Amino acid sequence: MKTKTRSEAATLPLNQILAGDCIEVMNALPEESIDLIFADPPYNLQLRGDLHRPDNSKVDAVDDAWDQFDSFRIYDDFTRDWLKAARRVLKPNGAIWVIGSYHNVFRLGAELQNQGYWILNDVVWRKSNPMPNFRGKRLTNAHETLIWASKNEAAKYTFNYEALKALNEGIQMRSDWVLPICNGGERLKDENGEKAHPTQKPEALLHRLLVGTTNPGDVVLDPFFGTGTTGAVAKMLGREFIGIEREEKYRVVAEKRIASVRKYDREALAVSASKRAEPRVPFGQLVERGLLRPGEELVSMNGRSKAKVRADGTLIAKDVKGSIHQVGAHLEGAPSCNGWTYWTFRRDGKQVPIDVLRQQIRAEMQ
Repeated sequence: MKTKTRSEAATLPLNQILAGDCIEVMNALPEESIDLIFADPPYNLQLRGDLHRPDNSKVDAVDDAWDQFDSFRIYDDFTRDWLKAARRVLKPNGAIWVIGSYHNVFRLGAELQNQGYWILNDVVWRKSNPMPNFRGKRLTNAHETLIWASKNEAAKYTFNYEALKALNEGIQMRSDWVLPICNGGERLKDENGEKAHPTQKPEALLHRLLVGTTNPGDVVLDPFFGTGTTGAVAKMLGREFIGIEREEKYRVVAEKRIASVRKYDREALAVSASKRAEPRVPFGQLVERGLLRPGEELVSMNGRSKAKVRADGTLIAKDVKGSIHQVGAHLEGAPSCNGWTYWTFRRDGKQVPIDVLRQQIRAEMQ
């Protein structure tokens, strides 16, 4: 878990929904204070007239004032300004997700690159239950596109590869995600029983995104907060959030929603970690700690090779001496060798991989 400086913790309005224009509010936040931004900006759908189903009932489409811009130039100016404000508040190793449709996502992508963001992936969210195309003049719009970008090319952004792999039954997570749109009990309603927000995102989408690219304790900013999906999922997953929302009716719904959310317990929030992220344990530390003794014999997993442990944490075998990796590679006639999985030691009549001892030390360190 990342620790915050005293000044940062004191000035960041954590776990709050801030009212106002997102550009003005972001410009008032401390510089380089945010770990991740999820942005679901207006799509500028350019709707022309009402849309009706075959039975002549009206479709509740996105026709709100906040999604209407007089020209592409005005929309581009807005995009430039909010992305600039967003980049200012991102930490040096921070990242951003933006989501859009064919109406706006290409303009978003171009502006991200114009401002120095480094695009990491575009993800296609394929909707398993999309709204049909009622006019029958185009293909059904069955997906939206997310762009994941770091603050710059050199940023050491968070990517929990093993956690996403675990979510996908042990298979590397791909860049096409099949998830349903928000419906059923998850779809929030207003006092009249109507949809509280026309483009409410499903919690499953934010769950995958936050598990994969943030850690518990990270600060997640959503400058277009709507009814608070980002905040609800962040709270459940032990992340801090800051929401910005101009429309009071959405803030009211979001506040009520998030107040009812319970955070998962600490043990449940732990995710599968990458091997590279685990603490480094030199083989010599096993010797220093007495877990292996100088002169003790190691045997290869295949039983073909033997070597003796030396006091400085190296091995000696036949005509070769060196690290557990170097000696293993020489004996196998291979260009490289992972000594941790190659060598075993004998305990209670059984051959045990030396990696067991490494994991023992790692457990103590953590």
